[in-house]
Amino acid sequence: MNVPANLMYTKDHEWLKIDGEHAFVGITDFAQHELGDIVFIEVETVGEILEKHESFGTIEAVKTVSDIFMPVGGEVLEFNEILTTTPEIINKDPYEQGWVVKIKIANADQLGELLSPEQYLSQIQG
Repeated sequence: MNVPANLMYTKDHEWLKIDGEHAFVGITDFAQHELGDIVFIEVETVGEILEKHESFGTIEAVKTVSDIFMPVGGEVLEFNEILTTTPEIINKDPYEQGWVVKIKIANADQLGELLSPEQYLSQIQG
């Protein structure tokens, strides 16, 4: 499993990449592998301010539909439009081209509650 060292993680298999007061959010390589072939992404929360752990959208794979949760509270600024036509990019490149939303972080203190790459790796290896 690919677990980049420059990201932060949640127990629900989302990742967060800090970019100043903004951050990019997506699902981990482990999550996309577990879901299987991703066929549709729905995010209808752009412009909304959501709390940590609130669902900001759903990912539909051939075999299931899963909610995607906010790693930290903040405003959903942007949806990765490439996912509208090619949602399967998450299966190929979950950490770069496959980001799902860009957010404005509301409470930077919540970043300390996220998992380090080592903690996340330990969780998925059980």
